[in-house]
Amino acid sequence: MTVAPSRSTRGYVSLFLLGICLGAPIAQSADLNDLYVLSLTSDPTFQSASFALQTARQQRPEAFSALLPTLIANGSGSRTFGRTKYTNVPEVNRSFDTDQWVLQLTQPLFRAESLLALSEARASVEQAAALYALAEQDLILRVTRAYFDEVVAEHHVTAALAQVTALNEQLHAARHSFEAGVASVTDVDETESRAALAEAQHVAAMNDVESSRAALEAITGATPPLLNALKAEAVSPRPSPSDVASWVSRAVTDNPSVKAANAAVTVADYELDRSRAQRLPTVDMVATYGGNYSSGNISEPSNFGTNVKDRQVSIQVTVPLFDGGALHAHVAEARYRRSKAQADFSAAQRQAALSARQSFAAVLSGVSQIHALETAVAAGHSAVKGNRIGYGLGLRINSDVLNSEQQLYSTMQDLDKARYDALFEGLKLKAATGELSSDDVRAINLLLQIGPIESDNNVPTTRTP
Repeated sequence: MTVAPSRSTRGYVSLFLLGICLGAPIAQSADLNDLYVLSLTSDPTFQSASFALQTARQQRPEAFSALLPTLIANGSGSRTFGRTKYTNVPEVNRSFDTDQWVLQLTQPLFRAESLLALSEARASVEQAAALYALAEQDLILRVTRAYFDEVVAEHHVTAALAQVTALNEQLHAARHSFEAGVASVTDVDETESRAALAEAQHVAAMNDVESSRAALEAITGATPPLLNALKAEAVSPRPSPSDVASWVSRAVTDNPSVKAANAAVTVADYELDRSRAQRLPTVDMVATYGGNYSSGNISEPSNFGTNVKDRQVSIQVTVPLFDGGALHAHVAEARYRRSKAQADFSAAQRQAALSARQSFAAVLSGVSQIHALETAVAAGHSAVKGNRIGYGLGLRINSDVLNSEQQLYSTMQDLDKARYDALFEGLKLKAATGELSSDDVRAINLLLQIGPIESDNNVPTTRTP
């Protein structure tokens, strides 16, 4: 003989179903865009990329300076004390002052290595800019992933706590029925086992929240407050255009990693040419203007001073003749470095194409998965309702009700996670083509709900386009 669940039990089961309605956060107060803006100035990884770009930008003026004239000044002053004896002349003591100064202007006329160094510096700046764009996209993905993980973890805690409450009440009812002689000890033991398992899942969910919160704090540098979650009606968009080939084509040319690798090849090309250019002569124009003043002398019998000023313009040609083989080794080293850069460029293109294909497929799969899970959740509600009625009529046993409720709980968790994963894969797809920006963060932020979300049937209703 079986008994129907008490009214109190049905109430707690309803609370359980409401709790696992994972689209209903409470007391939300922070959104994705707020934390992204905060991370721009607090994330050390992104700050490192920013400083790397600023450092690289100084290479251009440094390289350009090698083509500009240089002006140097040298000067010295001294005082000489001496005793001099000349033939048939008494020994004399003489002291005098000497001042010298010179200005030298050097204007490079032909330095192939310096010209190539300037072009190499420009390519290095392009490489650093691409790496900065990559770091910016990576920051968006890291913040979004950490944000979504914490929201999902918080929902799981709420759902697990509601399940614990419902199962504890069901355990109380099962014990009461057993004492009344209308239920078996098996029902009590099975319900007690499920309640203990739910408590363990609640503890695990709490640990997941702490872990995900720590991951988000490592990026933002501050303890995140309660987070806003997706609206119940939020749509997971399909890729546009719907042709994967167009995404792959853009990825192999516009992905920041590909751009950085391409710039690295250009840098290696210029470095190879610069190494070869060391064999060429250099031509400089050198202009000097100087003065030499002496108040006396010690070598002539007649003590007289001098004051000389001179100007000189010359062309200096420097031709390398022999360096012990260092230049040959330098050229070989640059050639191998260029080959490595080309291999890295090919690898970056293939990885970008792979990322685009994987993310494109993941978005489509995620949208289909959401649709299937929504159907499963609706069917799960019917199954729970039918098992409860059958349990009351004696057609179902206690484990049937527990299994249907557990299956519904698990399916709703999967649906909640799938909604966030589909949106994240859409961001990864844009990142693969180099199109991910702060505008996408703001677009997702519009899908977040501040405050509790109303739902007529307590089921997340994510539409699929």
